[in-house]
Amino acid sequence: MQFTDLKGVRNASEILQGISTLTPLVINERLSNDLNCKIYLKREDLQQVRSFKIRGAFNKIKSIDSAYLNNKTLVCASAGNHAQGFAYSCNKLKIYGKVYMPVTTPKQKIERVKIFGGEYVEIILIGDNFDDAQYEAQKQNTDKDLFIHAFDDIKVIEGQGTIGLEILDQVDNHLDYLIVPIGGGGLISGIITVFKELSPRTKIIGVEADGAPAMSKSIKEGKIIELDSIDNFVDGVSIKKIGKIPFEICKNYLDKIFLVPEGKICQTILDLYNKDGIVVEPAGAIGISALELNSEMFMNKNVGVLICGGNNDFSRMAEIRERALFYSNLKHYFIVKFPQRAGALKEFVNNVVGINDDITFFEYAKKNNKENGTAIVGIELKFSKDFDDLIKKMKENGFFGEYLNDNPEILSFII
Repeated sequence: MQFTDLKGVRNASEILQGISTLTPLVINERLSNDLNCKIYLKREDLQQVRSFKIRGAFNKIKSIDSAYLNNKTLVCASAGNHAQGFAYSCNKLKIYGKVYMPVTTPKQKIERVKIFGGEYVEIILIGDNFDDAQYEAQKQNTDKDLFIHAFDDIKVIEGQGTIGLEILDQVDNHLDYLIVPIGGGGLISGIITVFKELSPRTKIIGVEADGAPAMSKSIKEGKIIELDSIDNFVDGVSIKKIGKIPFEICKNYLDKIFLVPEGKICQTILDLYNKDGIVVEPAGAIGISALELNSEMFMNKNVGVLICGGNNDFSRMAEIRERALFYSNLKHYFIVKFPQRAGALKEFVNNVVGINDDITFFEYAKKNNKENGTAIVGIELKFSKDFDDLIKKMKENGFFGEYLNDNPEILSFII
């Protein structure tokens, strides 16, 4: 099996001149002060396609013999960001391409693929996740030389590795750690290719979402493991099966992998937007989430964190806020039993709901032939410590029916 090398990354850097943006590496004072370390954010969310994926896609397409591409159509599969880099590259090089994306792809990403690709790109929505879309793309397009893989390709990985060259040129101190998101593994493999040669003292930390730990499970088992199912919420890093090349690189050189709950990622998205004015997608926030959850490890160190993408669909913000509140133990849903008499709701509000609590959801159907009617009630707390007292008051006053946060199927139906 062939592997990436520093020469290939340097060559990719030359090819990408005028194509990819030299994104800033900035110190985040808020996080640095909160976590007692010096934190550098590599802002790949500021690429023209709002993610690093332009680097690998363009480098790969440019490596293909132009004579071979004459009157042919390139193909890719993507959860959204690789598709944008692919579409931009096709339009720039005047090459036709087909993009396969899951039906669940956020609308914002689909629209941006259309904008970047223009007349040169056809979009096909198929399957429930990236792996489904990739399977269909490869099944329906059998010429492997025309398939631009999102992560399991040397030229793609070397294109992503140009981020590492930029970081080392931009940083004003030696980095003790560099935290990088992991989906299929192409990005972190490119970063490792650079750092193991030019800054071997820097420890490379990978981060996966709890709901899609394909790399960590594969490294633990010593072979590539295909996950049976994944949580597709963090779509940019939600992959069932990692690449062969990334697996070989990461199993030998990756220093550590952290897993991060989706709810924590949602809280990080909100914090970055509200406190720093930075718009990131879930995959773009995951590195900072890992840093915050493991802050003791990084105290008094120089830490780089890759913000890999900013393609966040604002129609998802309500869901993001809800997930963040669940994770913080601040949002709770109940089935509440109301006696069929006047004043029962007033009693519930006065005797159960705390002064700092807010009823955010209420659905009730009165049943005249029963002693009690049930309602589904959502309550948002100001302080998580008030939860036990809320449950106690519900039971003491005879209102408690069932706690629904522990029933994800019913909860997803309500939300």
